[in-house]
Amino acid sequence: MMNLSRRLPKALAVTVPLAAVLATAACGSGIDEKAASAAPVTTAAVAAPAAGDQATKGTATANRLTVGTAGAAAQAALAKCQADGLGFVTVAVVDRNGNVQAMLRGDNAAQHTVEAARQKGYTAAAFGANTSDLAGRAKGDGATVADLDGTLFLPGGVSVKAGNASIAGIGVGGAPDGMADQACAAAGLEAIAGSLQ
Repeated sequence: MMNLSRRLPKALAVTVPLAAVLATAACGSGIDEKAASAAPVTTAAVAAPAAGDQATKGTATANRLTVGTAGAAAQAALAKCQADGLGFVTVAVVDRNGNVQAMLRGDNAAQHTVEAARQKGYTAAAFGANTSDLAGRAKGDGATVADLDGTLFLPGGVSVKAGNASIAGIGVGGAPDGMADQACAAAGLEAIAGSLQ
């Protein structure tokens, strides 16, 4: 049998059995005290993660666009809309959690386009798909995914992926047609595609 005292910190090796004894005494388990004191106390060992494993640090790392990449995507999306005569849109580039990394509000873009662009970007990032592909999921009787706070299931959001993981979203709001918004967002993605891993 392996000696666990070498694998567990001393404080844990003492604390766990002591906590078990105190809990038993406090709860009045009805266990015969003589039998309980004669029973050996065992502790469980948790396998240690491999050296260099992220879990050993207690944190997780999430991919995110750099400020330069997010800005380039927003510029390219707005430039596409302007070239199409739709300069009155807002472009939002958000991370996977919906936090805005870059935003450009075109000339004469209405206030509602700001939140629409952010929500479209977040919806695409969170679901890992373009919002034009997700719009069908928002229909039906009763509650649907469209009821989730902060989402907008209208065309105009594209998912930004590194490998298979969705790491960001580009949302555009304000064009008279959602597919025009989506074409601008797609231009933003195309502009940064070479920098994604």
